[in-house]
Amino acid sequence: MAYPMAPWNLQGYAVQTVHLIDTKHVRGLIPSEFEIFSVFPGKTVGGLYVSNYQAGSVLEYNELIVIPGLVKYKDKIGGWVSHIYVDNPDSVAGGREIWGLPKELADFTWLDKRVFVQQAGKTVFSLDFNKQSWMNWRLTLGWSSFSTKERNILSFPFGFEFNLGLISSKLEVPHSSPFASLNLGAPLLTAWCKNLNLRVDAPQIVGNCAANYTYS
Repeated sequence: MAYPMAPWNLQGYAVQTVHLIDTKHVRGLIPSEFEIFSVFPGKTVGGLYVSNYQAGSVLEYNELIVIPGLVKYKDKIGGWVSHIYVDNPDSVAGGREIWGLPKELADFTWLDKRVFVQQAGKTVFSLDFNKQSWMNWRLTLGWSSFSTKERNILSFPFGFEFNLGLISSKLEVPHSSPFASLNLGAPLLTAWCKNLNLRVDAPQIVGNCAANYTYS
């Protein structure tokens, strides 16, 4: 596979949902080396991020990222990705070989106010959303995420610049979906991200796992 080396610069648009998730639903999706970061007793923050990266990006593709919660490792807090779907084989290869992310191929369909993702003809996720928002803020944000590759624990920073709108949405995750166990309810909030510029930097090794971690 031919894929660009890090950093990856991506442009397009995205929808992000934010959820309060029971930590009891999350523990089995995260290596034991990480502490689940609770924002309330028994609750962490997670969400779904679905995007379309267009011309001007190092690769053009669609992506769905499942973040079951926030984690803490060596006093650093970041996101954890349990499932990630794309529709470009080069993105699968690069995501796995550079960042150790469990990328899988899937089919994406964007309609005017709806997006859904399928694998082997079965829907794993669908989201109805309203693009209309009373706000249109240009924001610049930075964060970091963790992953594992072989027995290495990796941390990688990424930065966003986008126009933010808070919108309404309706999420459906079928019982047959690989991440249905998260028991996601209605989003706490949903963000529509226009004119998105995303930079994902190369990972750094920050620790080691006791054993090779296998993503569920």
